[in-house]
Amino acid sequence: MTNLVLQTVGISKSFGAIKASRDITLDLRPGEIHALIGPNGAGKSTLIAQIAGGLAPDKGKVLLDGEDVTGLSTAARARRGLGRTFQISALAMEDTVLQNAALGALGARGGPFGMFRPALSDPTLRDVAESALERVGLADHAATRTAELSHGQRRQLEVAVALTLSPKAFVMDEPMAGLGGEGSKAMTGFLDGLRSEAPILLVEHDMDAVFALADRISVLVYGEVIATGSVDEVRANAKVREAYLGEEV
Repeated sequence: MTNLVLQTVGISKSFGAIKASRDITLDLRPGEIHALIGPNGAGKSTLIAQIAGGLAPDKGKVLLDGEDVTGLSTAARARRGLGRTFQISALAMEDTVLQNAALGALGARGGPFGMFRPALSDPTLRDVAESALERVGLADHAATRTAELSHGQRRQLEVAVALTLSPKAFVMDEPMAGLGGEGSKAMTGFLDGLRSEAPILLVEHDMDAVFALADRISVLVYGEVIATGSVDEVRANAKVREAYLGEEV
């Protein structure tokens, strides 16, 4: 298939005797949500760090829209269209919602981080930031200090920051974490609509959300992908049920 947006090809990473990633090859296709699931300690965060640029693989490569980005920094990958949200918030809590969104827009342009005032005084950057906030429902909170947002609103802001990059692909690390039932339902609906703009590689433990959203699922266990397929195929896979989902699924 030639129209893959994001690929890992033979990614491997070891920490001493621990093999955190074992020859992992997976891909993300236009318009889809590809969920990556697995038990704690399976190596999901290590794989995401290698995809996003925070950790170099021992071997293998990462391709974004056909370009080998394995040797590029996190910021360089972001400027090429890799939008990431984090399991643990990376927002600047003492700054406003608009300032955080403007920082993303500034980073997409290639400017130095931390220059909020120039970013906010630039009408183009401000328009990009305000548009992203409007899309995630945070326009009315533009002047709010980020620390005052609810947990769910911070998740929305992380997505807004990613949107300022005009991403080719999203990598989302547990966007449902800590949201509760109603928050997870709202986020699920939002992500469902977002896939048409850019496909999403979704790392998530909320299996209701995964089964509702995913076009494909890859299951990672002990650093190795043991299965990839549709929701029905993965739910019916005996190895997956034994390793992660359990008999109740």
